[in-house]
Amino acid sequence: METQVADRRMSDSSRHGVAQERTPSIELVGITKAFGDFVAVDNLTLRVEPGEFLTLLGPSGCGKTTTLRMIGGFELPSRGVVWINGEEMGTRPPYRRPVNTVFQNYALFPHLSVGQNVGYGLEMARVPKAERARRVVEALEMVRLPQVEKRKPSELSGGQQQRVALARALVNRPEVLLLDEPLGALDLKLRKAMQLELKRLNREVGATFVYVTHDQEEALTMSDRIAVMSEGRILQIGSPDEIYEQPRNRFVADFIGQTNFLTGSVVVFEDGTATIDLPGTGHVRGSVPAGNEPQGSVTVAVRPERVFLESDYDRDLPAGWNRIGGTLTDVIYLGTHTQFVVTTPGEQTLVVHRQNRTPGATGPHHGQSTVVVFDPASASVLSD
Repeated sequence: METQVADRRMSDSSRHGVAQERTPSIELVGITKAFGDFVAVDNLTLRVEPGEFLTLLGPSGCGKTTTLRMIGGFELPSRGVVWINGEEMGTRPPYRRPVNTVFQNYALFPHLSVGQNVGYGLEMARVPKAERARRVVEALEMVRLPQVEKRKPSELSGGQQQRVALARALVNRPEVLLLDEPLGALDLKLRKAMQLELKRLNREVGATFVYVTHDQEEALTMSDRIAVMSEGRILQIGSPDEIYEQPRNRFVADFIGQTNFLTGSVVVFEDGTATIDLPGTGHVRGSVPAGNEPQGSVTVAVRPERVFLESDYDRDLPAGWNRIGGTLTDVIYLGTHTQFVVTTPGEQTLVVHRQNRTPGATGPHHGQSTVVVFDPASASVLSD
């Protein structure tokens, strides 16, 4: 099967009279990985462009790390083909692929100095000593760790060790850098700083980055595109704003950020907008993802920051906005914002996030009746 896929791909790309497409850094064609009866990755096809920062995002066991390992050659597909820079990898081992991998545990040699760790791959490739020393210094400067090459890894902080692992991967000038949850062991503040550093390195080095994480905020911060995975499949792939603002199904909407879900049934669907009957509550309208045609039972997903208390809305309410009455069942102060939980007459809940712009400002209290409002364009109607 692999040979047939490869032959078809080469034939399509060289067909007379058809403009040549830009060769992707990575192309996965129908790859499947099974461990006995368990299918970890299921017929996955993916294209990663040169210089792109792509994140594979999903919960534990969704197949993201297995996918990364098949790109790197640490696992071989049960079926399908892996291409890197236009070359089929076949059974080529990791050391013969134009990729480098950064792992969560750093994998530094404790008995070697930082400089020796960073230059280890160059030494194995028999790069001359003077050239090796120059490239080690350049790599350490790139990750903002100058003049530490004589120190041992144990003398560095966790964040500094992670930078050394990055420098060791970058010193070989890989065309593709694979990163398997490399920031997972760092504390929150350092992890956020390293996210920005990785994005900077991606821009400056120009290599293609494929990053694996289960952290939604991490993916949104760094990625050019995000592929959300579940049960070995990609459920949606797109830019961070597309994934967040226009989820195509309930799993994606639920996994990325906090979301309100209202359950109802379709009354009318026209021109990309559906009117939904919420039992015991009334009607609301929402936008429908392109290519979908909702029928019967559906879910309306709307982010808490897109929902407002009508009493707080400081402008005239736009025509056509949704209005839902209910009772305030919880008020939680969270520093940057206050979270209001509203229960509808149909016993569904809506969470509202109100920014705390004025210190000491008061608002509605627990038990009060209230009305929430939101733009139909901010609500996605998702089939169950």
